[in-house]
Amino acid sequence: MTDILISEVGPRDGLQSIDRVMPLEAKKRWIAAEAAAGVKEIEVGSFVPPKLLPQMADTPELVAFAKGIDGLTVVTLVPNAKGAQFAADAGVDGMSIPFSMSETHSIKNVRKDHPAMLEEIRAAATIARNHGIHFAVGLSTAFGCTMEGAVSEDQVVRLAEQAAEAGAMEFSLSDTTGYADPAQVRRLTRKVKAAVGDDMLTTLHLHNTRGLGLANVVAGLEEGITTFDSSLGGLGGCPFAPGASGNLVTEDLVLMLNSMGCKTGIDLEALLKVRSIVEEALPGEPLYGFTPDAGPMLDYKERASA
Repeated sequence: MTDILISEVGPRDGLQSIDRVMPLEAKKRWIAAEAAAGVKEIEVGSFVPPKLLPQMADTPELVAFAKGIDGLTVVTLVPNAKGAQFAADAGVDGMSIPFSMSETHSIKNVRKDHPAMLEEIRAAATIARNHGIHFAVGLSTAFGCTMEGAVSEDQVVRLAEQAAEAGAMEFSLSDTTGYADPAQVRRLTRKVKAAVGDDMLTTLHLHNTRGLGLANVVAGLEEGITTFDSSLGGLGGCPFAPGASGNLVTEDLVLMLNSMGCKTGIDLEALLKVRSIVEEALPGEPLYGFTPDAGPMLDYKERASA
């Protein structure tokens, strides 16, 4: 039975993409309920200027709260070295920095070209290392960009190698725009692993924008990927990539992996009840997922324990 880590990114990637600000107490209830359902890692927010993303202004308070939950790995996104210092001061367990493989997207998203981002990665890596914090680099728009179109796989490999040299401890391949297909996932995963090492690429951040999210997960599993990002109810996307809605739905991902015999440690029935917290705090906000509508299969528990 394969151990798979599902990293919940809804409180960050999900909430940053909607206009409304979810109340702090509701966020705390969400995080606590997911942890109680067996989710072992949650990206609770991001250290970005509140004037840019007011939805993330309470990230320090959420880190402090989440750190009090036994067994939970608390991670945040940081856009640059300044954000990395804020994250370190807050006491996160891990941080990740987005490194757009599309330079156009990088400039739009974090206002820096590739050379400037590599310097930010280098500085952030030093901060993380000095504080004993795990530091990951998300290779954003690795499968294509809504602004530039196709992104060269050779360019993704080259930039991953440069980020590794700058201090990245781990990478994720991010389908920021929902362009990936299973064949591309297999091919690019193999190429990046060959360049930076198998142990350096463990994570996929996939979107379900065009309905290929779970198929891409299976392709990743076949290539040895052991961590997948997802969002409760499929909340979120990228506010700086037009049309990139549709994070992978945590509930559907848990159903599939548990049914396949993978070990996630997540109680699906408990997880499904967490949706009510989000629905109550954000009335009218669309939530997605087949499993919440159809429910678990009748023999789900037998499949999951087989």
